[in-house]
Amino acid sequence: MEGKQFGSFIRALRKKKGFTVNQLALYSGVSSAQISRIENGLRGVPKPETIKKLSEALGHPYEDLMQAAGYIDDNTKTDLPALTERDERDIQKELEKIIKGLKTGNGFAAFGGLDIDELDEEDRELLIASLENSLRLAKRIAKQKFTPKKYRKE
Repeated sequence: MEGKQFGSFIRALRKKKGFTVNQLALYSGVSSAQISRIENGLRGVPKPETIKKLSEALGHPYEDLMQAAGYIDDNTKTDLPALTERDERDIQKELEKIIKGLKTGNGFAAFGGLDIDELDEEDRELLIASLENSLRLAKRIAKQKFTPKKYRKE
């Protein structure tokens, strides 16, 4: 989905929720000017961190917004179990632990000891969003019921 279509999608979600642009800005922490530019297609698809903030403020699944923005391919979406609030808390704790490890320099030892704080803001946001998505996917796959091959109906 290109920026203009994504913007229309966000506008529709905002109106469905009954929010003004200023209310969405207040609840999400994204400026009203930026939301306006997104909705009017004057800005490309926002960064995953911005999408996460909008998702939380709109009460709409993050994965759906990431898919609408084109970060997640429609064909990769599967029918995995939904995450519970506890799962979400566990993911956030694990993500914080990973980020803390990256800040000490231990996490990037394979890359010459690069510290996460040495990355520019966009690269850091993309790395964190990728880690979070990986944790979410791993948690959803782990929750999937396993049926041994000999008992599967094919």
